[in-house]
Amino acid sequence: MMNEIEKPTEERIFESATEVFTDKGLDGARMQDIANHAGINKALLHYYYRTKDQLFNMVFEKIAGKMFEKFAPVLDEKLTLEEKIRFFMREHIEFMQRNPGLPIFLLNEMNRNPDRIRKLAKNIEIRKLWDELERQHKDEFEKYHITEDAIPQLMTSIAALSIFPFAARTLISVFMEQMGYNFEDYIEERKQWVPEFIIRGITK
Repeated sequence: MMNEIEKPTEERIFESATEVFTDKGLDGARMQDIANHAGINKALLHYYYRTKDQLFNMVFEKIAGKMFEKFAPVLDEKLTLEEKIRFFMREHIEFMQRNPGLPIFLLNEMNRNPDRIRKLAKNIEIRKLWDELERQHKDEFEKYHITEDAIPQLMTSIAALSIFPFAARTLISVFMEQMGYNFEDYIEERKQWVPEFIIRGITK
């Protein structure tokens, strides 16, 4: 495995910028912080990225893009609707575990610059996604009375159930500790509990 010195400079810059921006946000981060983290001088950093905004835009779009990629499994025709829900929730929660600072980072930046997320969201063709799901699971949709009107509720409920515990981790950790739970154990249980909760809500 490559050590940090052996990694290509641009890769080290991206990883360092991701960590610094996630920790401090756009306004709190300095190019010198990123250069120090990457083990390079500031002049070399500016050679690759002339401005902090330019570097931030690249990091933000890649991070948000990785999150949106979690929608991909729902188009696998080999999976049932329930299997897709279980797979998506497990993968999405694990993504949050690997990147615990992302929910707050993304929420802060979406509020600071909503046009950026609108631009990214336009690349996701929700209409085509829904039509494809409806085609693949027509019988299940009819059986469980899942209609187009349910899309906003279903999408936002799924997102909230996976993201909120990480966005409110400090508060939830305190409550979990008072109840004798460890936060990480709680999250592990959530990978199974949440999809079953959603499935029960859909099928009953």
